[in-house]
Order: sequence, then C-alpha cells, then structure tokens
Amino acid sequence: MIGAGIFIIVLAVAGYKLVFHKTQPVSVSETTAENQQAKDTEDGNPIPEPDIDVQLLDINPYSRPGIPTDKITAIVVHYLANPMTTAQENRDYFDSLKDLQNDYLSSNFVIGLDGEIIQCVPTSEMAYASNDRNNDTVSIECCHPDESGKYNDATYESLVKLVAFLCGKFDLGTDQIIRHYDVTGKICPKYFVENEDKWEAFKTDVGNYMEEYTK
Repeated sequence: MIGAGIFIIVLAVAGYKLVFHKTQPVSVSETTAENQQAKDTEDGNPIPEPDIDVQLLDINPYSRPGIPTDKITAIVVHYLANPMTTAQENRDYFDSLKDLQNDYLSSNFVIGLDGEIIQCVPTSEMAYASNDRNNDTVSIECCHPDESGKYNDATYESLVKLVAFLCGKFDLGTDQIIRHYDVTGKICPKYFVENEDKWEAFKTDVGNYMEEYTK
C-alpha cells in the first residue's frame, strides 16, 4: 500500500508539472532577446546609450522571424515615406503584420517626431528592412513631417545619438553608416539621397559626437 501511495503521489506531481508548463510557456527566442538587450549597455562602449523604449514585436514570420544576425557590419538609415505618422503607429503596424500576413517588413528601431526611440527587434536578430543586408546590419526607420523626407531637429538629434551608440557597440566607423539607397538604389532616406551634402554632414555629426566620448 505504501508503494502504491508513493506511485500515486509521483503521478500527481508529474501531472501538475505538465499543466504548469503548458500554461506558462517559455520562449527561448524571447529570453535570448532580453539577455541581448541587457548586454546592449554593458561596459566597453564609451558612447552613452540614448533613451530607448523597448517594445519588441511578437515573434512571427512577417516582421520578427527570430533569426540571429551575422556579425554586424553597418548601420542602415531609412525614412518611412509616410509623413506625420508616429513611431508608435509604425511599430504597431509592424507588429500587426503577424495577423495581416500581407507583407514582410520591420526595423530594429523607429525614431519619432519628438525624438523618441522605439526598439522593435533586438540588434541580435534580423529585421526585414534592408533587403540582402538584413543579416549583417542594424536598421533605423525615421519619422518625418512632410513629403520632403527631411527629419525635424528632434528626430535628427536622436538619430545622431543612436547611430553613434550603435557604432560604438559594434566597433564601426562612420564609413559603415549607410542608406537603404546604398544597398538597393531605392530613394530612401529621400532627403539624404537627394541632398548628398546633408548626408555627409550627418555622418560628420555622428563622428563628432563619438569623438566627444573617445578622446
């Protein structure tokens, strides 16, 4: 009888564990992403991390496939081509693709009209933004107030700080800051494609900001 009683208890405990794990699934990808996010601010990068609102997309085939990146070799700057939309609206659109299932699109970061930075995909994972460079780049989409594609001052300032931080994190120079245009020929980011001097000035601003912390 004692043996039978122990057997019943073991079965009960096993059943409890099975139910517990079914009701509280653990995503390896999510855990890995959280660990990577914590590493983003670890010692070794002299460039300060700007304020980042981390709102990771749900793992899904359309906007966050959970595929690890290769070694990061460039930072890619984009524009949204959707004037006056907010960073939050664009982040939420990326996330909605898991239900819409009509496009493959996302970005690691989106910078808003007030300079807010939302992270959508960990830098350790591939985003759907830069075509055949998705696997070895970090992508940044930027909001803009009008059809010219020119960023306002708040967006521009946050872009400089974020790109500088990422360059420090991945040991990149300003020659490894590129446009979507440089990957595919697409007119993106429009203002920086149509005004080459402004693009060069932007990279100079990033370099100067980095020098403030690396002298």
